[in-house]
Amino acid sequence: MRAGEMGERHEAGAPNWHAIFTRHQHEKAVASALSGKGHEIYLPLYLSVRKWQDRAKQLWLPLFPGYVFVREGMDRQFQIVTTPGVIHVVGWGGRPAVVPQSQLNAVRQIIESCLPVEAHPYLECGERVRVKAGPLAGLEGILTRKKGTARLVVSMEMLGRSAAVEVDIFNVERIRPYAVLMIARGISATA
Repeated sequence: MRAGEMGERHEAGAPNWHAIFTRHQHEKAVASALSGKGHEIYLPLYLSVRKWQDRAKQLWLPLFPGYVFVREGMDRQFQIVTTPGVIHVVGWGGRPAVVPQSQLNAVRQIIESCLPVEAHPYLECGERVRVKAGPLAGLEGILTRKKGTARLVVSMEMLGRSAAVEVDIFNVERIRPYAVLMIARGISATA
């Protein structure tokens, strides 16, 4: 996303989504409070099993810790930033940044797929792939491996956060040609 696009609509007539940065572990309270004030909120959650010595517990955790997404509402920005738990609206150049609709759609598709998903460290390099079939068909991201399983990492670039979902390695295809990847990594294609 270029700096000039921050405050503009990304799709003709489509409402803009914005990211709200919250205090640690205040995402659900902020989402509830803003929803109660009439704002349309999106807080992607995933199911995590936390184990202690004596028990295991299932918890719904924010996929992007510290962030809640709000649709439009920047005309009521004071109402948003004065909500308990809100630190600020994510922005550049003094203007609220617009979250690309394609990135939010990718996150929604992952959450709605009912496949195992978890928060993932943000990655800037790696092979970009596209899922060929199944509930994530058409979704693009970065391919990684964890404990022998392939994962597709989808990033919210403006937040510097990512989410990972398990995928079948035979169900993805490389987006960029191999030579372009090697050049991007600083490796000669002839080496």
